[in-house]
Amino acid sequence: MTPTRRRTTRPRQTRVPVQSRTQLDRVQTGALVIIAFAVVLFLLVQARFLLISLATAIVLFSLTSDAINFIARQKIGPIRVPNLVASLTALVLISAALLTTTSIILSQINTVLTTTLSYAESAPKAVAAMFAWLGEDVEQAVFNSVGSIDVSSYLRSGASQAGNLMSATVLIILFVGFLFAERIWFSTKLVNFFGDEDQAERVSQVMSTIIHRVNYYLLVKTLVSAVTGGMVYLVAQVFNLELAAALGILTFVLNYIPNIGSIVATVLVALVAYVQIGQPAPTAAIFIAVGAIQFVNGSIIDPMLMGRALRLSSFGIIINLAFWGAVWGVPGMFLSVPIMVAMLIICSQVPELRPIAILLSRQGLPEEGTIRAAQASSDDDA
Repeated sequence: MTPTRRRTTRPRQTRVPVQSRTQLDRVQTGALVIIAFAVVLFLLVQARFLLISLATAIVLFSLTSDAINFIARQKIGPIRVPNLVASLTALVLISAALLTTTSIILSQINTVLTTTLSYAESAPKAVAAMFAWLGEDVEQAVFNSVGSIDVSSYLRSGASQAGNLMSATVLIILFVGFLFAERIWFSTKLVNFFGDEDQAERVSQVMSTIIHRVNYYLLVKTLVSAVTGGMVYLVAQVFNLELAAALGILTFVLNYIPNIGSIVATVLVALVAYVQIGQPAPTAAIFIAVGAIQFVNGSIIDPMLMGRALRLSSFGIIINLAFWGAVWGVPGMFLSVPIMVAMLIICSQVPELRPIAILLSRQGLPEEGTIRAAQASSDDDA
């Protein structure tokens, strides 16, 4: 008898439809994107002090890179200025400027803290008097609310934050020094990194565009903010405010925060004036004068000087300001616009990211000739 062979039945493999497979890939890609964003956000928050210092150093380095190139092209007789000498000169000037600015800010913060302690008792009554027209009950409620604020704890927190400012300044100087040391070999590193001279040249042009646009924005913003701070200082001097210098410096610094900084500075000046003077009429005059200065400089002169150099969506600026303010606090607000300018230029050059550039731009049309304009500007400088 021949043995009977058993027929083995193999389980049938179920085929996944192509459409379901595509949807599954999309879900996996979306999940990976969310996880990556969460990890990046966690790192941004945890390493905020280091990253803020690095971002500030990159901005300062971009501001002085053109100046270094200009100095390095100069000749003393037949001898050209060495690149190392130009870099060291720029580093010394940046270090001196940063240390001087930090010292001035710390001295003004000390003045503000001391004056705030002297006004701590009279401030609740002055603020409550602003709501007297709503009735005695409302005025008393405001007085109790303001009086319950522990001013000393906020002052201690502010003093501790101010103490970190000098440490951040030293770290920024170190970062700028290392960036200057690496700039000589940067083009060679790009070519070796991409392995293609054309690709390296394209990336170099994109970075040059970012540097030129951020530099122009910061130079115009510095000029307008300095004029605004000086005018606010003169108004405070006319009304004999004790914190005239501090208010001028505070206005200059806050004007770097787009849209919100000028409003906060105006309200602070009016509040300080009302606490010191205690009379509605002079306070209203100071508020109107400072508000007019902010409106003319911020809404007329600033856009006129910016021209077409900063085509950013106003809503995008607010969203970007809120995001970086939540991640990095007040320093993130100062860096939000330079970061947004870099994002706009990079996204406009990558076809897959071009929709993001359209959303970030003011008119929904990212500049096509940005890179060519930067290249032409670099050629003119050479």
